[in-house]
Amino acid sequence: MKYPLIISLALLLPLTAATAETPEQKGLRLAQEADVQDQGFTDYTSNMVMTLKNRTGKTSRRTIRMQVLESKRGGDKSLALFDEPADVKGTGMLTVSHGLKPDDQWLYLPALKRVKRINSRNKSGPFMGSEFAFEDIGSQEVEKYRYKYLREESCGDGNAWRCHVVERIPAYKYSGYARMVGWIDTKAYRPTKVMYYDRKNSLLKTLVSSQFKQYAGRYWRPNMMVMQNHQSGKSTTMAWNGYQFKTGLKARDFNKNSLAR
Repeated sequence: MKYPLIISLALLLPLTAATAETPEQKGLRLAQEADVQDQGFTDYTSNMVMTLKNRTGKTSRRTIRMQVLESKRGGDKSLALFDEPADVKGTGMLTVSHGLKPDDQWLYLPALKRVKRINSRNKSGPFMGSEFAFEDIGSQEVEKYRYKYLREESCGDGNAWRCHVVERIPAYKYSGYARMVGWIDTKAYRPTKVMYYDRKNSLLKTLVSSQFKQYAGRYWRPNMMVMQNHQSGKSTTMAWNGYQFKTGLKARDFNKNSLAR
């Protein structure tokens, strides 16, 4: 998948093959077709307001700029730059996605004026205090998971759409999840919901994406994403805007030196 997790978890295409498939074959085929569907965007930038809410309802807000570079060989690069509030201003996180190999991630901490590498065993930890884990940030390469097509049903939440439901099981080490179950509408292939199960296979959190907009006549992106943690009572909302595609970003814009700058 060619954009961050959080946006790319379930872009699955409708069934096209006439021959019989096992649920596992069908799930894998759809994931591969979805990967092809989203190829070719080259790069994009966007802005995001992240709102954190604790179990008592108290909120805090952070503003972030995102930059994403597509890689023809797989392993897209993304850069998250924090502008507000003052205590996190200048913080940045660089992610280079891989398949079964652990993603490379670095965090720049302005207070320490140094770049810190994130240990591959700690990817299940929270990203900047949010309900999104480090492993959720970055593109979701097809080979990271094993797939199983479950069913087709209503997308729910008042939508008139029908959705394919597909289970994904992490194939990489140190994931914080036993599995994920994603809903993707059959008309425009928008990922509307993902449910995450912890290592004990208990429901941990649910991501709901909405207010989708299509760019360049092909690429769907949500304007709103809400991650609800069912075990802690906390939630994180990401409100996206200002998408711009093919801005001229280069590989040199995505390294540890650029992160520190």
